[in-house]
Amino acid sequence: MADLPSTLKPAQTAVALVEMAVAKHNTRYDKTFFKAVLAGVMLSFGGLLDIVISGGSPTLTASDPGIVKVLGGFVFPVGLVMIVLQNLDLLTSNLMIFPMAAIKGAIPWWGIPVNWIIVFFGNLVGSLLFGAVLAKYDGLVTADPYLSYIRNFAIAKAVTPAWYQIFLRGIGCNWLVCVAIWQSTASRETFSKIIAAWFPIWVFVACGFDHVIANMFSLPLGIMLQAELTTADYIRKSLIASLIGNIIGGLFVGIPGVYFYLGDWNAGGLSDAEEAQAEKISDTSSQDK
Repeated sequence: MADLPSTLKPAQTAVALVEMAVAKHNTRYDKTFFKAVLAGVMLSFGGLLDIVISGGSPTLTASDPGIVKVLGGFVFPVGLVMIVLQNLDLLTSNLMIFPMAAIKGAIPWWGIPVNWIIVFFGNLVGSLLFGAVLAKYDGLVTADPYLSYIRNFAIAKAVTPAWYQIFLRGIGCNWLVCVAIWQSTASRETFSKIIAAWFPIWVFVACGFDHVIANMFSLPLGIMLQAELTTADYIRKSLIASLIGNIIGGLFVGIPGVYFYLGDWNAGGLSDAEEAQAEKISDTSSQDK
């Protein structure tokens, strides 16, 4: 058997993303929820590491703030990499793949809000749990310079910008996140998946775009640590604006993927597959090539 190429072609990647959505749609809701909880935790590990780097460098921040943003952005992607390699459920990637699958008739349209709602609240629970237990109550970042950084970060993210600015940053964020998911899906082996996902996430964090799930860790943590931000203001201004922006950003990757590569594709035998079954079918197909 000839060696398989190291990456999928774009059309194959688009098919793989739709099949991923079909499998997730047919997964039991309890499994989806708990995988989303774990995804919120994994992403928060990356967020905490970002705080350790960025919040722990006040002198460098004062003299070279761009360098600190680049360094903090460099370490953050570890969270998404863990999510990708464990096949967990992150809302922002599902904002891309579920509309792709629905457009092609692989899943019903009602599957989009059902999945998004379950994964949203699962990610929220995981992020809040991590923030309360592994960032606040264990005392890792409750003293300066981290305390001041977390409070100031919450103000800079959710108070200072206008609503439309957070919305636009949300578009840019999930555009890059979904590019990362597309590229990692196209990669066949682990190291390539890590590199393919790492760079777009590095860009979005360093540039300061808004990721609705990442903010579920950092901004509530600021509220827990007495930042001048209320829960109502966080929801009204940051969460809603970034969520809508993230939805649009995901569509900016998913819809062109359908338009360019899936014009004559149909769901075939995978329309009823759950995740485990889909993996077996995928493995069988690879062996037959």
